[in-house]
Amino acid sequence: MKELKCPKCGNVFTVDESDYAALLGQVKNAEFERELTRRVQELEQTQKVREQAEAVRRKAEEQSAQTQLQMQLQALQAQVQQAEQAKQLAVAQVRQQATEAYMKKEQELAQVKTQMDAQLKAAQDQIAYYKDMKLRMSTKMVGESLEIHCSTLFNQLLRPLMPYAYFEKDNEVVEGTKGDFVFRDKSEDGVEYVSIMFEMKNENDETATKHKNEDFLAKLDADRKKKNCEYAVLVSMLEPDSELYNGGIVDMSHRFEKMYVIRPSFFIPLITLLCQTSKKSLDAKRELALVKAQQVDVTNFEEKLMTFKDAFGRNVRLANERFADAIDEIDKTIAHLTKVRENLVKSGDNLNAADKKLQDVTIKRLTNGNPTMKAKFDEAQQRKPTFN
Repeated sequence: MKELKCPKCGNVFTVDESDYAALLGQVKNAEFERELTRRVQELEQTQKVREQAEAVRRKAEEQSAQTQLQMQLQALQAQVQQAEQAKQLAVAQVRQQATEAYMKKEQELAQVKTQMDAQLKAAQDQIAYYKDMKLRMSTKMVGESLEIHCSTLFNQLLRPLMPYAYFEKDNEVVEGTKGDFVFRDKSEDGVEYVSIMFEMKNENDETATKHKNEDFLAKLDADRKKKNCEYAVLVSMLEPDSELYNGGIVDMSHRFEKMYVIRPSFFIPLITLLCQTSKKSLDAKRELALVKAQQVDVTNFEEKLMTFKDAFGRNVRLANERFADAIDEIDKTIAHLTKVRENLVKSGDNLNAADKKLQDVTIKRLTNGNPTMKAKFDEAQQRKPTFN
């Protein structure tokens, strides 16, 4: 038997084993149901809490991700804005630089255009001046006026800057020809570093024969070499319509070494250019001049030595020749004297024989067999005077 106490009323009652088992089963089933229900509710509550927590977590993560994304987006937007600002600043700077460069280029072009216009106007004025001058002058006078023009330009513009320069008319005729002007300049220590042979050519538009610049290049090159000049320059007003010669300094070195053809407007610039170029090699020219001077000294010494040797050898040769001639003459004289001696000896013998014969000659012998001579001698004997 089992005793059971009612939890509500407190009464105690007994039950047998079967009843106890039945009650216990009921209790267990009800308790199980309650416990199961409680557990299910707890699980549902826990699941709900977990779901809420997961939702809250997810929401917090989404909010954090959104915040981070928002921050990153803001950072990217800030970077884009900074890049855009830098881009706009760079574009503005490039535009400003381009504008400044364009304005500078425009100013430079304007200055160049102004200079070119001035040079063109000066050239046109010179061309007009020379054309007018050629119309009013003969061919010879035009050429002489061009020489005077160049000489005046040199004396006005370059003479004060080149105190050691030589620019004079070429009056020395070599092998039948000469140039118009010779220019030379030297350093303070007397070393010549540049030399130019000038030829000035022009002709009247009314002349029948129109010359070309090439007609005078060969002669100019020959004159340059004869006067030992380094450069040759033809200052020419010939072929006035030629774009080649009107364009500036024309280098003719492909035809003749170191030769140029220019208009009168380039006379001063070309001299300045050649002088500046030649001054760069002044040290080399000094050394060359020193070497040449040393070579000249050695050459002069060698020439003097050779001259002395030649003169001495010539004197020795002449002395030997004269000595041999003298020996020959002495031999000839000895032979001649020997022959003369022999002749004299023979003459002496003949004279002795003649004297002997003369001693044997008598009047009697001379007149023997010659009655005429005997009569003459007898007559002469009778007239012979007597001295008391």
